[in-house]
Amino acid sequence: MHQALAAREITASVLIEQTLRAAEASQRAVNAFATIDRDGALAAASESDRRYGEGTARPLEGLPITVKDLIDTKNMDTCYGSQAYLGHRPATDADIVRSLLDCGAIIIGKTTTHEFAWGVTTASECFGDTRNPIDPTRIPGGSSGGAAAAIAYGAVTAGIGSDTGGSVRIPAALCGLVGFKPTLGALSTRGVFPLSPTCDHVGLMGREVDDVLYLSDVLNPQTPRSDAPLSARLGVVREIAPVSLATDVAIPFEAAVQRLERTFSCVELDSADLFHGAFDAFSSIVLIEGGVEHFRRHSWERIVASYSPETVDRLRRAQKTDMHAYVSAQQVKDRLITGLHEAMHSIDYVILPTCPCIAPALNTTSVNTGNWSGTVREALMTYTAPFNIAGFPAISIPIPVRNESLPASLQIVARPGNDRALLHIAQQIEAILRHGDTIERQSTHSTTRRPA
Repeated sequence: MHQALAAREITASVLIEQTLRAAEASQRAVNAFATIDRDGALAAASESDRRYGEGTARPLEGLPITVKDLIDTKNMDTCYGSQAYLGHRPATDADIVRSLLDCGAIIIGKTTTHEFAWGVTTASECFGDTRNPIDPTRIPGGSSGGAAAAIAYGAVTAGIGSDTGGSVRIPAALCGLVGFKPTLGALSTRGVFPLSPTCDHVGLMGREVDDVLYLSDVLNPQTPRSDAPLSARLGVVREIAPVSLATDVAIPFEAAVQRLERTFSCVELDSADLFHGAFDAFSSIVLIEGGVEHFRRHSWERIVASYSPETVDRLRRAQKTDMHAYVSAQQVKDRLITGLHEAMHSIDYVILPTCPCIAPALNTTSVNTGNWSGTVREALMTYTAPFNIAGFPAISIPIPVRNESLPASLQIVARPGNDRALLHIAQQIEAILRHGDTIERQSTHSTTRRPA
């Protein structure tokens, strides 16, 4: 897209008009957008055309992108997915938004989010449920579900989300996309509504690793430009107890590992002790830090009157949680960080499933995976949340499945600071898996084809 703009094969105005039409269609079909800024986007496109004509184009000049409705935009409504903030327009842009605009990107709208990013389904009694474009009877994941839905529908190529416990990687996995969470602090979270400040990350989502790498290089240019060698050593984690893998994921994941073993040195990691207690620790940290943020902003009376029942219930539980739980969670976090560093002394990257199951159906509250049964939240976050509390960079990429099957994904984790090397190894793994044979699976699903 950037090459076509630079070669003047298409103008920014035409590209943005096409994108806006597709965005409006995705809004009607799967509720991907909270706000679409038609006038602002077209005005920005005219400016981009002028810059291309004058030879002053910036790195992202004229490229359409979406921003999650958790991230402040001073010229667009920012509701944080909550009726408590209907009509809210922040006084300033978030740092990530300012970076995008300074680089010439055109923000066409705000994508839907679970209220205050506190959920994995992107469902809302107030704004309606966002649906998975591949199968609209299923969730897109969350909390950056709107970004995933917009990309999977075909409206845009890339979007900006947030990732506190998997909120970029989970929807990417369930919608067959690429979702990247950089090292903690690599991208500024100033201007992003806090859920859990010690776990919050700005994340990038795209159709392919190239899209995410292109964005990352522009938005985080200080990242060391190290390449990932084909001699990389991969540590394989097949399951994180107690959540076992559903057959829909276990079979394609195992086939992907077998294919990677032809190129990389792969060793199985003993993860039983490594991740013990990580999800519970994450849940406690988010509950307490989220509670502090909301009680700091609003009275209990306003929370009860204007928040969704789901969020009110979480904050009611936060009121009853004592500091001992937070201290215990921090101890688990410290053990996890130490354990990950020790495990990665002899390997370069960890690979594991992103989610243990395919996209659950809308309005589903529980999931069965193998011999485990539990909440959708625990199922979808058990494999992603540990890397938020630890701060390690992680990326989710699709793995081959049968054409009629819903997406499954593989997650790759690197040491903190090795973000660009992680993106390069993800490119290599994406290419290896893409050129392989599709994987036969034991179950099939009716799906809706992605629009061209």
